Amino acid sequence: MTEPTLPPPDRFSIAGKSITVEEHVEILVVGAGEAGCAAAIEAARAGASVLLVDENPVPAGLVGMDVPFHFGGRATNAVQTPERLVERVLESNSALAEAFDVGVDVRLSTSVWGAWVKAPGLNGLASGIAGLADEEKSWLVGFDRLVLATGARDLNFTFAGSDRPGVMGAQGFHTLLARYDAFAGRRIVVVGSGDLALDTAALALDRGLDVVALIEVRDTPQGSVEKVAALAARGVGVVNGHVPLRAHGNAEGITGLVAARCSDPEDCGEVACDTVVMAIGSVPAIELLDVLGARRTLAPERGGHVPIVSEDGATSLPRVFAAGDCSGLGGDAAASGKRAGRAALRSLGKAVEAAASDTEAHADAAGLPTGSGGLDYHFDWARAMLATGGEDVLACICEDVTRGDLLGVKPPRYLDWRSNAIARRDLTTLAEDGPVNQDQIKRLTRACMGPCQARRCREQVAVMMALGAGVAPETVPLAGYRAPVRPLPLSVLADWQEGADMDAGWNVWFGIATQWIGYEDIGTEREAEQLRAGMPY
Repeated sequence: MTEPTLPPPDRFSIAGKSITVEEHVEILVVGAGEAGCAAAIEAARAGASVLLVDENPVPAGLVGMDVPFHFGGRATNAVQTPERLVERVLESNSALAEAFDVGVDVRLSTSVWGAWVKAPGLNGLASGIAGLADEEKSWLVGFDRLVLATGARDLNFTFAGSDRPGVMGAQGFHTLLARYDAFAGRRIVVVGSGDLALDTAALALDRGLDVVALIEVRDTPQGSVEKVAALAARGVGVVNGHVPLRAHGNAEGITGLVAARCSDPEDCGEVACDTVVMAIGSVPAIELLDVLGARRTLAPERGGHVPIVSEDGATSLPRVFAAGDCSGLGGDAAASGKRAGRAALRSLGKAVEAAASDTEAHADAAGLPTGSGGLDYHFDWARAMLATGGEDVLACICEDVTRGDLLGVKPPRYLDWRSNAIARRDLTTLAEDGPVNQDQIKRLTRACMGPCQARRCREQVAVMMALGAGVAPETVPLAGYRAPVRPLPLSVLADWQEGADMDAGWNVWFGIATQWIGYEDIGTEREAEQLRAGMPY
């Protein structure tokens, strides 16, 4: 029996073509907070080549776009001076100096916009690769192991006027005040009363700011009794059973906040302030983990959607580890980072001395995460703010999608498109056809499709979908993330360097020879002429 004759390899296929990787390290650590620095230092001390990347200080343009945190237009002109911000970041994080001393290659103001490892469809990768970028260029770095310590980001809920400068998130507030020394406010209101809110208020007071009050939707404060008492001793109280109703202001930002009683929305009070800090909760930053394809789960007690990790931070992907808040809020970040760093070293076959922390389970993250409160808490806020503020409040600021648009599944208003069939649809009828899905809502309404990449609205939209469809919030799946997970200027992308073998195949990439043929030429002699002239096989 003769062997079948196989066709020659498709020379336009991507198979066998190399990806240009400018540098390669044994261990790439993303995030230079407590967990990331601990992982990098542990690995470098064992002799591994380590690259530690952190996007802070972020460029002024991204601060204005509320990336990676909700900065809320409250940055001073200091963010226009990157050299000064670098000094501030170094001063505020002593672990970075130690990382330099042990030989870690530290890159600040450098974002990681994507990462990939061997997987179905990516078997051609010789190693893991990550896409890095600064303000001038983008490049690829190869790695043998990846430790993600990307931390947490702001959880946000909107109200009338919350699109004005001065409404911001707790993570953004802490970054501007404590890390950049570039906060432009003086008199603040904190929304929430969990430990995140209480710590935020204490930090503001320590830095000489005026804290008017904390606003809490529930009838009692949600954080530490001791912290509540400490704030009360400093003249700051918690206004229970209230939510923000609307913010007043001018071109420079808000000048006052009206809060409404949940039990009687007509019972309102206004306070003068220039900043409202949303400190209801934080969310694990899992963008890169999702792009990589790591398995995840919804764990409300750990802050929301988190990767499935073992005791040492190993994810479902053999080369990828997670540490710190991105693997679940709360706990000892430094200990988590050390465990992940040691696990990465062991997986490389490097000798690592045994340590008690290697065998510790997640006891340090077992309690209620700082500032989270769980989905029930988020649900209480969303329900109360919808009941008091109504449906005309924006749910997605970037795309101008109101709560009513979302609940009614309305197409983007800038399309000015009407349909009787669409008018009869809403989240309730949509749920009758099957489980509601946030990616579906993105396509139907454009909610979460703006330049902030849903950092200001993703969780709020999910909870509003649960309210509108009458389902439990934990049944609404996470909307998918895609690279680039950070906005990249076209000038940076345009400078991409590809090998000649890659460039030669772009005219028929993916094997679809007709994708560059004009529609009017399909099926005519001109189509055949173009194929013969420019796309020979």
